[in-house]
Amino acid sequence: MLWHSDYIEGEAIADNLHSHFRGDLYKAFVGDHGISVLYRNVPQPKSEVPLPIDWNDAQITAVVVLIESSMINSPAWREYICSIAHTSRERDDHSSFFSVILESNLKFKLDEQALRWDLWNASGIDRLERLIADLTHEFCRMIRHRLDRLRNPDDAHSPFSRYLEKIEIFISHSKHDQDGEKIAGKIRDWIHQNSALSSFFDVYDIPPGTSFKDVLQLKIGSGAVIAVQTDSYSSREWCRREVIEAKRRRVPMIVVDCLRDMDPQSLPYLGNVPVVRQDPNYPDKVSRIQKISSVVLSEIFRSWLWDFRVEGLRHHSSATIFTARQPELLTLAEMVSKVGSQKAEIVHPEPKLSADEHNLFFAIAPYVRILTITDWIEVHK
Repeated sequence: MLWHSDYIEGEAIADNLHSHFRGDLYKAFVGDHGISVLYRNVPQPKSEVPLPIDWNDAQITAVVVLIESSMINSPAWREYICSIAHTSRERDDHSSFFSVILESNLKFKLDEQALRWDLWNASGIDRLERLIADLTHEFCRMIRHRLDRLRNPDDAHSPFSRYLEKIEIFISHSKHDQDGEKIAGKIRDWIHQNSALSSFFDVYDIPPGTSFKDVLQLKIGSGAVIAVQTDSYSSREWCRREVIEAKRRRVPMIVVDCLRDMDPQSLPYLGNVPVVRQDPNYPDKVSRIQKISSVVLSEIFRSWLWDFRVEGLRHHSSATIFTARQPELLTLAEMVSKVGSQKAEIVHPEPKLSADEHNLFFAIAPYVRILTITDWIEVHK
């Protein structure tokens, strides 16, 4: 995080980003201290600008610069920022540079597209929430691109078009009650109008003449899933299939609780993921849809951070599954189909499973050992 020392509000914005990305939400996925967030705002002794960035201090670096008149009016700071932007470009998929324009009509232009805080029609708190959401989205793109490189090392120039691809949200919903399609449509419309995300909504997005099953199975694995749980959701065959497919493929997923009366037989596979409440009487309440968007973005980012963290560990054993969620019985089904009844391991983020859960897994598959990532690394030193 970079901001000019004369910009008083800079520290408050930086502290909010620091609290979010170093908070409990991410600690289990990247380590005890969350995502490293460093500040640059105080000039070095005998200098007008802060310390340079240590680009070798992390595998991936995102530089976020708060740009306003105090910074632009200083030639030394302008040169400092332009130098950082240039170095970031040269590092290709190892870094990205994000400028946040805080004031309109600034006479300063970089090659990189900026986040336009100055144009967001929102209060201070809402602007901060949007900044966090927009940065999370861009960080997801960074991680996805870097994972592509790690998984395809022979492809020295992973297509930039892949980086530009929108992250797609599959909106799973029932059409057999008064709420499912309506709420899913509201979420879809808001995503398209207010974010850089894409969505898959079968009413509009399954081309005529294509297989319903084939398209859904392909799309479920392409990004993340929002399951809109209305009163008839769990009773619908295709809703059940979509949830099970998402869980089996370990794609990021959240549940939007829109129950109006009751769910006669709750689908057990809707558990073990974040749940966001959306009152079906107010399906277009913007604050709740914003919350849904923010939570699904955070879940995508956490999941892909986990994949990035464990990518280099996957070669250890074909009988090891690394899952970004705490394991559930469906994870055992995947393990059995993968390795049969030989000794195997399921590795997950903190915290540890409770003793009752461990006992249940052991009763079903005593040959499967379940470990947190911390314990697994300790065992395999």
